[in-house]
Amino acid sequence: MDSETRAGREGTATIFLVEDDPGVAMTLTDVLESEGYGVVHAANGAAAKSMVDQAQPDLIILDLMLPDTDGLVLCADLKSRIHAPIIICSATNRKRDAVLGFKLGADDFVSKPFHVDELLTRVQAALRRSTSGPRRSAEPAMSAPQPAIPGDGAMGGGDGQPRSYQVGNLAVDHARRNVKLGGVTVDLTPTEYRLVVALASRPEEVLSRQDLSHIVWGYQDASIGRSIDVHLHRLRTKLKAANPDVTPPQIVSVRGFGYKITREEGELADSAA
Repeated sequence: MDSETRAGREGTATIFLVEDDPGVAMTLTDVLESEGYGVVHAANGAAAKSMVDQAQPDLIILDLMLPDTDGLVLCADLKSRIHAPIIICSATNRKRDAVLGFKLGADDFVSKPFHVDELLTRVQAALRRSTSGPRRSAEPAMSAPQPAIPGDGAMGGGDGQPRSYQVGNLAVDHARRNVKLGGVTVDLTPTEYRLVVALASRPEEVLSRQDLSHIVWGYQDASIGRSIDVHLHRLRTKLKAANPDVTPPQIVSVRGFGYKITREEGELADSAA
């Protein structure tokens, strides 16, 4: 695929984010997903090494200051295994780290703190320069072996077609990737959409954080459990604000177990599970 064609399809690329700060990771994931990218997140070096071969990313964003691994060593390791551009994104104040990063295969270096627009521009430029095409679609994190979302292939209807789900006033049209509350479209990020599909496809069934992380990101990692909490809080807020005339179904936390969506109407529960 030539660079011009690649540039036209960069929104379908898979980005492998190696970042140990949960807040930064969630922010970057939301920003990248809102731009149409698929994001797979690793919270440390060990996770990055174990996940990268399966993720087969089109681009890697790598933090050098990881709790368990020298980021420069990891950069060289990832580059030897995956033919994808690497953007180092780090708060290190050692100028030689940037130089060494380039020598070890990095394609760009962004210093923290940074503006998200700058990072997005660097991502787009790196993808344009890359000669390899995107390996997967806009929802790459969902392609790893995992519990399938009903309506996606094996768990769909008898004809294999995607299905729709209705929970109270909430309607999910999985064929069109559309969510409506009382007929009003709810604007969701890809992560929030996958969460609402996972819950709405199994109303009244409790799903653990691990189940949800497996469905949403394609892997289970205890370190991202709180990320699920944050995304669900945002999902609740969006559902409540989408249509003031309609009360959305509750997304309820079941302490010690996980979350469920219930057909009963009422105020959205927001306690920790």
